[in-house]
Amino acid sequence: MFGSVEALLSASAEKPLWQAVLEDDCQDRDADPEASQARMGKLWQTMKQSVLDYDPTRRSPCGLSGGQGAKMASQANSICGPFIQEVIATALKMGEQNACMGRIVAAPTAGACGVMPAVLIPLQRKDRLADEEMVKCLYVAAGFGQVIATRASISGAEGGCQAEVGSASGMAAAALVHARGGTGKQMAAACAMALQNVMGLVCDPVAGLVEVPCVKRNVMGAVNALSCADMALAGLEGGIPCDEVIDAMGAVGRALPSALRETGLGGLAATPTGRRIAERR
Repeated sequence: MFGSVEALLSASAEKPLWQAVLEDDCQDRDADPEASQARMGKLWQTMKQSVLDYDPTRRSPCGLSGGQGAKMASQANSICGPFIQEVIATALKMGEQNACMGRIVAAPTAGACGVMPAVLIPLQRKDRLADEEMVKCLYVAAGFGQVIATRASISGAEGGCQAEVGSASGMAAAALVHARGGTGKQMAAACAMALQNVMGLVCDPVAGLVEVPCVKRNVMGAVNALSCADMALAGLEGGIPCDEVIDAMGAVGRALPSALRETGLGGLAATPTGRRIAERR
């Protein structure tokens, strides 16, 4: 199990980074490569099926979520253009799938389930990438996610939303760099920049539900991942090594007051409207 991005990069010095993660998974689970890849392939197919299963008529039990992904997808005059529009719509759809009790892949958590599919599924379609290549992207994401979980946290209750949507954004950014043929160093830079951009993001679910603002924060995480991947591929770096960024994120998460760590007591949850929603629940 990789305890640092530095160790991950070292292990992938003479082999693709995704392969280093695959071999680590096989050793950790005492499984053969074919079984590991089959398992990851199933997760990828489930992600894609979750998007196809999205039903715009469904609403969450409290009525806060549902139909917004379809509304975004049908916007006729998107400022961002077709590709980013699809990314935004997919993130919304997956966040709503979670809120409406549909099937999703927690990547790394249910609350952040929209980030990875939102960037990878539209990219696969745009670049005409094979499923096998997308599975490799998931291994890359898993490698960075493992380090984040080990050194910091992927739990909103422990580290705020930076630990959930933020971690997903960093993982997705690294995966995107792989999909475009980037180096391990560029993957680390993309992950680091994505985490820097959400440092300190609180977890403040209205009425304690993973809906407001959680669904739309998945959109932010997805678009953040795209921009950081592009910057890394252009040769930009964030100035602070990825492991140090992860450690800083962990420290910031521990410093957050409990009201801003998934308790539904602070932030947007504590606004007058947020409280009224909680009372109606």
